[in-house]
Amino acid sequence: MTRLGGGSLVIATHNAGKLKEISALLAPYGVKCISAGSLGLPEPAETGTTFVQNALIKARAAAQASGLAALADDSGLSVDALDGRPGVYTADWAERQWFEGAPGRDWHMAMGKVEGMLQAIGPETDRTAAFHCVLAVAWPGGEHAVYEGKCAGSLTWPPRGALGFGYDPVFVPEGRQETFAEIAPEEKHAISHRADAFAKLVADQFGG
Repeated sequence: MTRLGGGSLVIATHNAGKLKEISALLAPYGVKCISAGSLGLPEPAETGTTFVQNALIKARAAAQASGLAALADDSGLSVDALDGRPGVYTADWAERQWFEGAPGRDWHMAMGKVEGMLQAIGPETDRTAAFHCVLAVAWPGGEHAVYEGKCAGSLTWPPRGALGFGYDPVFVPEGRQETFAEIAPEEKHAISHRADAFAKLVADQFGG
Protein backbone atom coordinates (compact mmCIF):
# COMPACT_ATOMS: atom_id res chain seq x y z
CA MET A 1 0.00 0.00 0.00
CA THR A 2 1.18 3.52 -0.79
CA ARG A 3 2.02 5.55 2.32
CA LEU A 4 2.47 9.19 3.08
CA GLY A 5 6.04 10.33 3.52
CA GLY A 6 7.85 13.61 3.86
CA GLY A 7 6.73 15.91 1.09
CA SER A 8 3.69 17.88 0.03
CA LEU A 9 0.14 16.90 0.92
CA VAL A 10 -2.89 18.74 -0.37
CA ILE A 11 -5.49 19.39 2.32
CA ALA A 12 -8.85 19.43 0.57
CA THR A 13 -10.16 22.57 2.21
CA HIS A 14 -10.57 26.30 1.57
CA ASN A 15 -10.64 26.93 5.33
CA ALA A 16 -7.44 28.53 6.67
CA GLY A 17 -8.19 27.42 10.23
CA LYS A 18 -8.55 23.79 9.24
CA LEU A 19 -5.33 23.94 7.22
CA LYS A 20 -3.46 25.34 10.22
CA GLU A 21 -4.82 22.66 12.57
CA ILE A 22 -4.00 19.76 10.24
CA SER A 23 -0.57 21.19 9.39
CA ALA A 24 0.34 21.30 13.07
CA LEU A 25 -0.72 17.68 13.55
CA LEU A 26 1.33 16.43 10.60
CA ALA A 27 4.40 18.69 10.96
CA PRO A 28 6.27 16.19 13.20
CA TYR A 29 6.20 13.69 10.31
CA GLY A 30 7.86 15.98 7.78
CA VAL A 31 4.67 16.61 5.82
CA LYS A 32 4.21 20.00 4.16
CA CYS A 33 0.51 20.81 3.91
CA ILE A 34 -0.94 23.05 1.21
CA SER A 35 -4.61 23.85 0.85
CA ALA A 36 -6.79 23.13 -2.16
CA GLY A 37 -7.84 26.76 -1.91
CA SER A 38 -4.30 28.07 -2.36
CA LEU A 39 -3.98 25.93 -5.51
CA GLY A 40 -7.22 27.35 -6.89
CA LEU A 41 -8.92 23.95 -6.90
CA PRO A 42 -12.73 23.97 -6.99
CA GLU A 43 -14.76 22.48 -4.16
CA PRO A 44 -16.55 19.34 -5.38
CA ALA A 45 -20.23 18.79 -4.63
CA GLU A 46 -20.59 16.62 -1.54
CA THR A 47 -23.20 14.25 -2.89
CA GLY A 48 -22.47 11.32 -0.58
CA THR A 49 -24.87 10.05 2.06
CA THR A 50 -22.15 9.04 4.54
CA PHE A 51 -19.10 10.74 6.06
CA VAL A 52 -16.84 8.24 4.28
CA GLN A 53 -18.34 8.95 0.87
CA ASN A 54 -18.04 12.72 1.23
CA ALA A 55 -14.48 12.59 2.56
CA LEU A 56 -13.45 10.39 -0.38
CA ILE A 57 -15.16 12.69 -2.90
CA LYS A 58 -13.11 15.64 -1.62
CA ALA A 59 -9.81 13.75 -1.30
CA ARG A 60 -10.04 12.13 -4.75
CA ALA A 61 -10.97 15.40 -6.45
CA ALA A 62 -8.00 17.20 -4.88
CA ALA A 63 -5.56 14.36 -5.70
CA GLN A 64 -6.64 14.14 -9.33
CA ALA A 65 -6.60 17.92 -9.85
CA SER A 66 -3.23 18.49 -8.16
CA GLY A 67 -1.33 15.33 -9.01
CA LEU A 68 -0.37 15.04 -5.32
CA ALA A 69 -1.56 12.99 -2.39
CA ALA A 70 -4.56 14.66 -0.75
CA LEU A 71 -6.26 14.51 2.63
CA ALA A 72 -9.88 15.40 3.29
CA ASP A 73 -12.10 15.18 6.31
CA ASP A 74 -15.83 15.03 6.79
CA SER A 75 -17.36 15.30 10.21
CA GLY A 76 -20.63 15.86 11.98
CA LEU A 77 -23.00 15.11 14.81
CA SER A 78 -25.30 12.11 14.99
CA VAL A 79 -28.14 11.95 17.51
CA ASP A 80 -29.45 8.50 18.40
CA ALA A 81 -33.07 9.54 18.97
CA LEU A 82 -33.09 11.30 15.57
CA ASP A 83 -31.95 8.18 13.71
CA GLY A 84 -28.43 9.54 13.34
CA ARG A 85 -29.41 12.98 12.09
CA PRO A 86 -28.15 15.57 11.33
CA GLY A 87 -25.19 13.37 10.28
CA VAL A 88 -23.72 14.39 6.93
CA TYR A 89 -26.12 17.34 6.94
CA THR A 90 -24.71 18.75 10.19
CA ALA A 91 -23.56 22.01 8.59
CA ASP A 92 -26.61 22.25 6.34
CA TRP A 93 -28.88 22.48 9.38
CA ALA A 94 -27.14 25.75 10.25
CA GLU A 95 -27.57 27.35 6.82
CA ARG A 96 -29.75 30.43 6.86
CA GLN A 97 -32.26 30.78 4.04
CA TRP A 98 -32.37 33.91 1.94
CA PHE A 99 -35.48 35.15 3.75
CA GLU A 100 -33.75 34.85 7.13
CA GLY A 101 -31.25 37.61 6.40
CA ALA A 102 -27.63 37.52 5.35
CA PRO A 103 -26.48 34.13 4.03
CA GLY A 104 -24.23 32.09 6.27
CA ARG A 105 -24.48 29.67 9.16
CA ASP A 106 -26.39 30.14 12.37
CA TRP A 107 -25.27 27.46 14.80
CA HIS A 108 -27.65 28.57 17.55
CA MET A 109 -30.48 27.98 15.09
CA ALA A 110 -29.06 24.54 14.30
CA MET A 111 -28.75 23.62 17.99
CA GLY A 112 -32.31 24.82 18.56
CA LYS A 113 -33.57 22.67 15.70
CA VAL A 114 -32.02 19.55 17.26
CA GLU A 115 -33.38 20.44 20.69
CA GLY A 116 -36.85 21.16 19.32
CA MET A 117 -36.98 17.74 17.65
CA LEU A 118 -35.87 16.02 20.86
CA GLN A 119 -38.46 17.86 22.95
CA ALA A 120 -41.15 16.96 20.43
CA ILE A 121 -40.40 13.28 21.02
CA GLY A 122 -40.90 13.66 24.78
CA PRO A 123 -39.22 14.63 28.07
CA GLU A 124 -37.66 11.20 28.60
CA THR A 125 -36.06 11.08 25.16
CA ASP A 126 -32.67 9.42 24.83
CA ARG A 127 -30.16 12.27 24.46
CA THR A 128 -27.09 10.22 23.55
CA ALA A 129 -25.14 11.51 20.58
CA ALA A 130 -21.69 11.34 19.02
CA PHE A 131 -19.38 13.45 16.94
CA HIS A 132 -17.84 11.59 13.99
CA CYS A 133 -14.80 12.40 11.86
CA VAL A 134 -13.64 10.56 8.76
CA LEU A 135 -10.20 11.30 7.29
CA ALA A 136 -9.64 10.12 3.73
CA VAL A 137 -6.27 10.06 1.99
CA ALA A 138 -6.20 9.68 -1.79
CA TRP A 139 -3.33 9.34 -4.23
CA PRO A 140 -3.37 10.39 -7.91
CA GLY A 141 -3.06 6.76 -8.96
CA GLY A 142 -6.37 5.86 -7.38
CA GLU A 143 -5.35 4.32 -4.06
CA HIS A 144 -7.02 5.56 -0.91
CA ALA A 145 -7.18 5.00 2.85
CA VAL A 146 -9.92 5.90 5.32
CA TYR A 147 -9.75 6.49 9.09
CA GLU A 148 -12.83 6.91 11.26
CA GLY A 149 -12.91 8.66 14.63
CA LYS A 150 -15.70 9.07 17.17
CA CYS A 151 -16.40 10.93 20.41
CA ALA A 152 -19.46 9.66 22.26
CA GLY A 153 -21.51 11.81 24.60
CA SER A 154 -24.92 13.34 25.18
CA LEU A 155 -26.78 16.56 24.47
CA THR A 156 -27.71 19.18 27.04
CA TRP A 157 -29.85 22.33 26.95
CA PRO A 158 -29.49 25.29 27.15
CA PRO A 159 -26.12 25.79 25.39
CA ARG A 160 -23.13 26.35 27.71
CA GLY A 161 -19.67 27.76 27.10
CA ALA A 162 -18.01 30.06 24.61
CA LEU A 163 -14.82 28.19 23.67
CA GLY A 164 -16.09 25.90 20.96
CA PHE A 165 -17.94 26.22 17.68
CA GLY A 166 -20.78 24.50 15.89
CA TYR A 167 -22.74 22.22 18.20
CA ASP A 168 -20.04 22.24 20.91
CA PRO A 169 -22.13 24.22 23.46
CA VAL A 170 -24.73 21.45 23.73
CA PHE A 171 -22.43 18.39 23.53
CA VAL A 172 -21.13 16.80 26.74
CA PRO A 173 -18.45 14.16 26.00
CA GLU A 174 -18.70 10.83 27.78
CA GLY A 175 -17.18 10.91 31.27
CA ARG A 176 -17.26 14.71 31.54
CA GLN A 177 -19.63 17.27 33.04
CA GLU A 178 -18.61 20.19 30.81
CA THR A 179 -19.68 20.78 27.24
CA PHE A 180 -17.08 20.87 24.48
CA ALA A 181 -17.48 24.67 24.56
CA GLU A 182 -16.46 24.75 28.25
CA ILE A 183 -13.32 22.62 27.80
CA ALA A 184 -9.98 24.27 26.96
CA PRO A 185 -9.18 23.79 23.24
CA GLU A 186 -6.03 21.74 23.82
CA GLU A 187 -7.95 19.43 26.16
CA LYS A 188 -10.83 19.11 23.71
CA HIS A 189 -8.44 18.30 20.85
CA ALA A 190 -6.98 15.44 22.91
CA ILE A 191 -10.34 13.66 23.27
CA SER A 192 -12.17 14.74 20.13
CA HIS A 193 -13.45 12.68 17.22
CA ARG A 194 -10.78 14.31 15.02
CA ALA A 195 -8.03 13.31 17.46
CA ASP A 196 -9.29 9.72 17.36
CA ALA A 197 -9.21 9.66 13.56
CA PHE A 198 -5.77 11.29 13.39
CA ALA A 199 -4.31 8.80 15.86
CA LYS A 200 -5.42 5.98 13.54
CA LEU A 201 -4.02 7.76 10.48
CA VAL A 202 -0.64 8.37 12.13
CA ALA A 203 -0.39 4.78 13.39
CA ASP A 204 -1.11 3.40 9.91
CA GLN A 205 0.78 5.90 7.76
CA PHE A 206 3.77 6.63 9.95
CA GLY A 207 3.92 3.64 12.26
CA GLY A 208 3.41 5.52 15.51
